[in-house]
This record gives sequence, structure tokens and C-alpha cells, in this order.
Amino acid sequence: MKALIFDCDGVLVDTERDGHRVAFNRAFAEIGLDTEWDVELYGELLKVAGGKERIRHYFETAGWPAAARGDIDAFVAALHRRKTDIFTEIIASGQLPLRSGIVRLVDEAIAAGVRLGVCTTSNPKSVDGVLDLMGPRRKGRFEFVLAGDVVSKKKPDPEIYELAKRRLDLDPTQCIVIEDSRNGMLAAIGAGFPCLITTSTYTTEEDFDGAARVVPELGDPPGAAVSLTDIESFCGEQVK
Repeated sequence: MKALIFDCDGVLVDTERDGHRVAFNRAFAEIGLDTEWDVELYGELLKVAGGKERIRHYFETAGWPAAARGDIDAFVAALHRRKTDIFTEIIASGQLPLRSGIVRLVDEAIAAGVRLGVCTTSNPKSVDGVLDLMGPRRKGRFEFVLAGDVVSKKKPDPEIYELAKRRLDLDPTQCIVIEDSRNGMLAAIGAGFPCLITTSTYTTEEDFDGAARVVPELGDPPGAAVSLTDIESFCGEQVK
């Protein structure tokens, strides 16, 4: 194994329910909307990849507020920028920690000379805040962060992982992707990458047929923990 690629939301931090959802609701309230995405509704909205796309999808169904009628694109962009700022503040406050096993696994990868990257639909500013939680030394070892609108088609389309493949210039079977959702898994395997799933709050019941392995978390000793060697063997089984 020569490279390890992480999704961000749900993999590095379990961000969706108590991070992004809360930030969206605060952004709505700031501009005087009575819109509130509850836990169940947000789970449904997560089927739409990308925050701006999620806003657009919701209001196309629920009806656009008066504030959007002059320029819908500008309304969506401004609302999403504010939501991103709020989310970054939540992350910086330490309210949402890194998931168990992330720091350990990153350290194992660094020690083994494995290259690191991130592929996510999240805004680059949000990802930057999450990587800050690892500390500057670990963050500096990430070779690339592909995020937000760097591609025209978001997961489950494999475009973002095709771009990662070109950046790495490696056979995808020499790399491993860690995702938490079916959309992410489909994107990864669509580009030829073996994919390990670590389920998150909203994804435990999704269909992960095609994944190399599905685990509830990467974990840290003395509990169950998935090591770099374990991941390599799981994915080696998948690509034989």
C-alpha cells in the first residue's frame, strides 16, 4: 500500500448531525428564516451530495424564501458561506472531536511512508478546520486535499477519485480509500480504489456491497482497533 485517502465528514469527524446540520440551522435563523432541518430530515437530505446542492434541493421542494427571489445563485452561495463559517467555529471550539483511531492511523501511515490525501464534497475551509484538529505536523503530511467544487460532479460520481488517481500517479490498487457512506464508496470503487467503510451516525443502515470491509469505527486500543496492516490485508483480499 502506497497511499491512504480519507473522506472528511463522517470519517475524520462525525460531523453531519451535530456539526453541519446545526450550522445550517443557525445560518437559516440569522437571515430570519423559520426553516429548521431536524435530525430525520437531514438524514434524507444527505442523499444529495454537497452543501450548496442540498440547499437548492430543499428549497426547490419547500419553496424559495423572499430573500432568494432576486438571485437564487447568489442566495445559495451566501447562505452556504455563512454556514461554512459557523461550522468552522463549531470545529475550532472542540465540540466535535476526531473519530477514534484517526490520529493513530495517520501516525501509522506516516511512519510507514504511506502518502495521505483527502477527497470530500465539503467546503475547503471546513476541511482545513478538521485537519487542524490533528495538529500542524500531521496536517502537513497530507499531500493533497480535494474538496468542494474542485470537480463538476460530486459523489457518487467517481470524478473526485479520478482526480486523486492522477495526482498520485499510482495504480489504484496500491491505494486505499476510507469512506462512511454508500455514495462515497460508489465514487471510490468507480475509480478503481479499494474502499474500507467506517460507518457514521447516518450511514449504519446503508448498503455497502462492494466495500472491502465495513467496521463501526477504526478504534483505539485497548478496544478493537483497525491497524494499517489490517486495512492493507482487507483491501488486498478485495483486489485479488
